[in-house]
Amino acid sequence: MKKIVQILIVMILSAAIGFPLRVKAVSYSPVPAEREEKAAKGIIEKGEIVCLFQSGTADVKKAISVNDVIVVYREGPKQELKEVGKIKVISYSGEDYLKGEVVEGKIKAGDIAKIGDVASLVIAPGDKCK
Repeated sequence: MKKIVQILIVMILSAAIGFPLRVKAVSYSPVPAEREEKAAKGIIEKGEIVCLFQSGTADVKKAISVNDVIVVYREGPKQELKEVGKIKVISYSGEDYLKGEVVEGKIKAGDIAKIGDVASLVIAPGDKCK
């Protein structure tokens, strides 16, 4: 009985130590050329329209106004945010979406647009906005 309890304790401790390592796993391509090829697809450049998803709450509508310029960041492999461009808000599109025009940089779906403490997610080129 004592041996079984010891085995269970070792198993539980092993799982507890290994769990955080699995949570931080990412799916970045190990081949740099393949990663660059994927990044080249779907890039939205200056002058193009993008669609942003946001929560639609009152604090977001208070923080983001039409004609505001929002800085856009991309998350790197070590979870650091790197500035990749800027978007000028053109209009609200429904409760949860914003339409914006890229005024600087190269942006792609999945990038994060932040102004103050409020963030929106770049989800698609503007023609796909609801």
